[in-house]
Amino acid sequence: MTTLRRIHSWLPLLQRLSCDRLLHTLSTGHTHRHTLSTGHTHWPRAAAPAQSRAFALSACRWKNTDDFSSGQHEEEDDDDDDFIDDSEVEQLFQLQVPAGLGEGQQRVFIVHPDVKWGSRKQHLTTGNLMMAEAVGLVNTLDNWRVVDKIIMSTKTPEKKRIFGKGNFQSLTEKIRQTAGITAVFVNVERLSPLSEREFEEAWGVKVFDRYSVVLHIFRCNARTKEAKLQISLAEIPLLRSRLKNEMANLDQQGGGSRYIGGSGETLIEVQQRLLKEREMKIRSALEKLRRKRHLLRSQRKHKEFPIVSVLGYTNCGKTTLIKALTGDNGLQPRNQLFATLDVTVHAGQLPSHMTVLYVDTIGFLSQLPHQLIDSFSATLEDIKHSDLLVHVRDISHPETVNQKVNVLSVLKNMQISDRLMSSMIEVHNKIDLIDNYQCPELNTLAISALEERGLGELRKAVEAEIVNSTGKHILDLTVDLSTPQLSWLYKEATVQDVQVNADEGSAVVKVIISAAAYGRYKKVFTVVS
Repeated sequence: MTTLRRIHSWLPLLQRLSCDRLLHTLSTGHTHRHTLSTGHTHWPRAAAPAQSRAFALSACRWKNTDDFSSGQHEEEDDDDDDFIDDSEVEQLFQLQVPAGLGEGQQRVFIVHPDVKWGSRKQHLTTGNLMMAEAVGLVNTLDNWRVVDKIIMSTKTPEKKRIFGKGNFQSLTEKIRQTAGITAVFVNVERLSPLSEREFEEAWGVKVFDRYSVVLHIFRCNARTKEAKLQISLAEIPLLRSRLKNEMANLDQQGGGSRYIGGSGETLIEVQQRLLKEREMKIRSALEKLRRKRHLLRSQRKHKEFPIVSVLGYTNCGKTTLIKALTGDNGLQPRNQLFATLDVTVHAGQLPSHMTVLYVDTIGFLSQLPHQLIDSFSATLEDIKHSDLLVHVRDISHPETVNQKVNVLSVLKNMQISDRLMSSMIEVHNKIDLIDNYQCPELNTLAISALEERGLGELRKAVEAEIVNSTGKHILDLTVDLSTPQLSWLYKEATVQDVQVNADEGSAVVKVIISAAAYGRYKKVFTVVS
C-alpha cells in the first residue's frame, strides 16, 4: 500500500513542488517499490532509483527551462538563443541516459538468434559473421568486454522469447551458470518491451539489443550539438520501453492504472506526456538545425563548389580516403565502428585544379532500426543534395557483398534520386590486405586509401562525373590580356591551360565553367563565344 499511496500523491507534487523535491519523492517511491518486490526483479537495489532520478530530473528541467509553444514568431525562431542553447542540449544529453547504459564496466554475454527460415532469415550472411559483428560492436565500447557468446537456432523469432521452450531453458541455464556477467546482448534489431522484460526476469541482468548498443556507441562518439540532439531523439523509444516495463511491474501490485490526484491522469499518462513534450522540443530544435544546414548548402551551391558525399558501411575507410584525397591532416581516422557521427566537409582538388567538397558521412550498419535512421535524417539529408556519391567498400571484409546490399537498401529507403544512384562511383578499398586483387565488377575502382594507391584514377573518375552531373562546360576562350578577363576566370571558373599570344596581347584559356558563370562572364565582358 505504501507504493500506491506514493503514486497517488505524485501529480500534486508535479504541480506544486520544485524539481529537487519532486526528484527526492520519486526516488523514495521507487525505493519502496523494490522493498515490496515479489522477487522477480533482480536489479541492484540502488541502481533503479538512480535511473528514475535521471528520468524525472531531465523531464522536469526540460519542461520548465523553456516551455514549448507552437505559436512562436518566425523572427524568434531564427534566433538560436531563444529556443535551445548548448547548455540545455548538454543537460538533456547527460540526464537522458537510458537505464543500464551509463558509464562503467559491462561484462557481456552475446546471444545471436540464428533464424532457420522465413522472412527474417539472413540470406547473404551467416550466424558466425553476424556474431563477429556483434562482438565488434561490444569491443568498440570502452570498459565493455565479451565474457561468452552463443549462436542458437530458432524457428520462432517473432515469439516473445524468440526461442522454443527447450532452447530458451538451455540458454537460461548457460547464462545463469556464467560467472560475472552484468548484461546480455541479444543480437536482434529491436526487442519489444515485453521480450526485454521477460529476458531480464529470467536472466537477472540487463538486456540490450542492437538498437541500444549502437545508440550507446553513438552517445560515446557524439561531439556536436546536432549529434547530441539526434541521439536524444533516438533514445526516446528506449525510455518509452523502460516506462512500459516499470508500469507493468506496478500493475502487478495493482497501482499502475490508478489516477493521480484529481487530474484524471494516471502515472503512466503523466510520464508519457512528459516524454512527448520532450520529443516535440527536440524535433523542433532539430528542424531549426536542418534549416541552418540548408542555408549552408545554399551558400556552397552559390559558390559553385561541387559536393561529393563519401559513404559506405561503418569502418570501411571513408575518413582515411578523404584524408588521402584532401591532405587534411586534421582528420584522424580510427579503426572503430561509428567513429564518425557528425557530417564534416573537406576541400580537395581534382586533376583540372577544380575544387570539390568531400562530405564525410555516418557509417551504415545491417539491421539498423528505421527509428535510428530517422533520428539522423538531418545528417543523412546531405547525401540527397550531393552532386556525386562515392560508395566505399571494405573489399577485404568477408561480408563485403552483404554490406553493399545493406548500403544500397538504406539509400533506396532514403529515396535518393535515380541520377545520383546511376552516377555513383563504387570504390573497392583496402586492396593492400588482398594479394593481387583484381576488380571482378565493371565500373569499379580498386584502391588502398591507407597506402594512397589508385587515387589518381579515382580523382579522374570523380572529375568526369562532376563535369557531367553539374552541367559544367569545358571551353577555349580568347581573352584580351589588357582587361581583367583572365583574373575573372581564375576567380569564377577552373582554369586548366593558358596559351599566350604576346604579339596580339591575347591568350586562349581552357576553362571548366558552369553555365551560370559563363552567362555572367559574357554579360560582364560583352563577348560572344
